[in-house]
Amino acid sequence: MIGTIFNVSMILIGCTVGSLFKRGIKPAYHDILMQALGLAACMIGINAVVQRMPQSKYPVLFIVSLAIGGLVGQALDLQGRFDKLVNRFSGGNLAEGLATAVLLYCIGSLSILGPIEAALKHDYTFLFTNGMLDGITSIVLASTFGFGIAIAAGVLFIWQGSLYVLALLLKGALSTALLNEITIVGGILILASGLGLLKIKQINTLNLLPALIVPPVVISILQLF
Repeated sequence: MIGTIFNVSMILIGCTVGSLFKRGIKPAYHDILMQALGLAACMIGINAVVQRMPQSKYPVLFIVSLAIGGLVGQALDLQGRFDKLVNRFSGGNLAEGLATAVLLYCIGSLSILGPIEAALKHDYTFLFTNGMLDGITSIVLASTFGFGIAIAAGVLFIWQGSLYVLALLLKGALSTALLNEITIVGGILILASGLGLLKIKQINTLNLLPALIVPPVVISILQLF
């Protein structure tokens, strides 16, 4: 868990620095930071999909995952519940920022593979690298949305901690095929978040979040036959 603690610490440090910058930044600079963050999110999402798609053994699974996940998320109204909860304790557009932060921090190759590598091989390279990247990202996010972005650090700790424990328990059961499919779906969600930040298309990204659960379920069922 050393790598995860480092990752979380870098986010908290980045949020502190970014929130200090926020006080002296003019609206025009906030706008350009939002655009920069939106472009970065789009490229991270596209990169994840482009890298993993050629390796996919189930080329249509991401479509099924997004469809089923979207229906489940819409039925549960995850986006609406999340927005109400965040807006109850803060003003502005913190909910949008938190949703983006959670996706950027948690749904990436380094954040998924890092805890698994740490658990199975005691290799913290991915997590240390991810921590540095998240630290820089959190400065930009906090300078735009405020220190409330630090809440995402708690989500990251639970996410990576769960993957770490899961890797220890399952070991060989976590196949490359499964990680590929999760990363593809995650990349699409990050891209969707970036499009929202750029105000190209506002997508209820959190309602699509259950799509990440579909690949493990489908692949587990297929492996029974």
